[in-house]
Amino acid sequence: MVRIKRRMTTSTAGDRNSAEHAFGALLCDLLPRQGCWSDDAYLWLTDHSRRLVEFTDGRIEELPMPTTTHQTILAFLHFLFRDWIRPRGGVVVEAALRLRIRAGKFREPDLVALLDRTDERYQDRYWLGADLVVEVVSPDRPAHDVVDKRLDYAEAHITEYWIVDPRTETITVLKLDGERYQEHGAFVRGERAASALLDGFFADVDAVFDAPVTGA
Repeated sequence: MVRIKRRMTTSTAGDRNSAEHAFGALLCDLLPRQGCWSDDAYLWLTDHSRRLVEFTDGRIEELPMPTTTHQTILAFLHFLFRDWIRPRGGVVVEAALRLRIRAGKFREPDLVALLDRTDERYQDRYWLGADLVVEVVSPDRPAHDVVDKRLDYAEAHITEYWIVDPRTETITVLKLDGERYQEHGAFVRGERAASALLDGFFADVDAVFDAPVTGA
């Protein structure tokens, strides 16, 4: 009896693996190939997945998994911006939230803010724009935050972009000037990063990079 049971268990496990493999192959066949994704297909995928995925002109791209350092800094900045913007009638949302740059391009900023909660760009499923975005630079792909997204957020006419870089412990604040960003300031330890958009708002650089792990 024991031998029969083992044989059945092995057979059942094999059948299950075969079924899962077949299902995975079916999904690959059903999903669009790179270069053929649409806005609707991207939105469907991210509606049904917990992965961070961005979309540009028919192609999807999975973002790196955040580190503890990344999440700790982001949590600190979220509270800082929220406590300043919310009482003044605005709204701040932490990742993951989809931001439409234009038709055919979506990004998922680490932090995204609008100064007016009644702004028509403030939508439930995804935002149609923003006044300010923040990215904490990923150690895996720093150029994506420092170079690529600088162009993306300028394309979306987002007034201010904060690049928070744990590698160099610097905060760069960019202000939109026409179609491009100009550097409002690059702030290091011992300084306070100042916003051009939010009059009177500052972030202590030491406090940002020394932020304790949430719950520790």
